[in-house]
Amino acid sequence: MTPSGTAHVRIARPSRSLAAAERFWVDGLGLRVLYRGGAGGPGEHDLLMLGWPDAAWHLELVGGEQLSVAPRPTEEDLFVLYLDGPVDDEQVTRLERAGGTRVSAGPYWDRWGVTVADPDGYRLVLSTRGWSNA
Repeated sequence: MTPSGTAHVRIARPSRSLAAAERFWVDGLGLRVLYRGGAGGPGEHDLLMLGWPDAAWHLELVGGEQLSVAPRPTEEDLFVLYLDGPVDDEQVTRLERAGGTRVSAGPYWDRWGVTVADPDGYRLVLSTRGWSNA
């Protein structure tokens, strides 16, 4: 079988604090907890899966005492949501109250949206553009 446009996508990242990440992504952005699990044995991690139930993707965050790799985001590690319209200022305020930090992502993204770093430093871009014209 070959991949297609309907394949589900998982974006996996390590997190220093799953509780802080959950506040940002759930309370700040509005994602839902799709699954939560604790480490079941040696070499396993605590797990938090976030997303929207009807989306063809989800964000998987791993953490806990057995986490062997710390988050190492770069300025180019972007999670972009194409809103096809203006960014709601209250949404940005919720993200900041939930532990996010508004940052510059360079001239292009500053022109076409708002960028907020999550508690681990990964960047969420709320783009005013639609996907078809990105």
